[in-house]
Amino acid sequence: MKARDIMTTNPQVVTPDEPITRAAEIMRDNDVGFVPVVDDRTGMRLQGVITDRDIAVRHVAHNCPSTCTVADHMTRDTIDAVSPDADLDEVIEVMERDQIRRVPVLDEGYRLVGIIAQADIATRGASEKEVGELVERISEPKYRNG
Repeated sequence: MKARDIMTTNPQVVTPDEPITRAAEIMRDNDVGFVPVVDDRTGMRLQGVITDRDIAVRHVAHNCPSTCTVADHMTRDTIDAVSPDADLDEVIEVMERDQIRRVPVLDEGYRLVGIIAQADIATRGASEKEVGELVERISEPKYRNG
């Protein structure tokens, strides 16, 4: 199975110059915690992502003004992605390695063509055992006491 077979196409996106409240509205209206950030809606080149955690930890916790833009709080570096032709095993490997629940799917021009969420793998692609292992590996704490 390929990434294109299980990805969600045409995800809602924001641009870096939009207000952070727009990203929060998309999350609320679509019941998601992750919005890709693209250069513009025509080019759709991925610039980063903004998550509900980014908004809570980088914006709300610092009592930032409502005039902040997505660019002020988005994650830019080390955004791993897969191609539409990536095998399901490769998608799972990226999620496990980086302990992430969502992976952007990009074409050769670095254009966003879809998103694969952990739930997509659970409902469309992987065996029950693979899903269980994926959830376990993504959820492992990065830091342990002692």
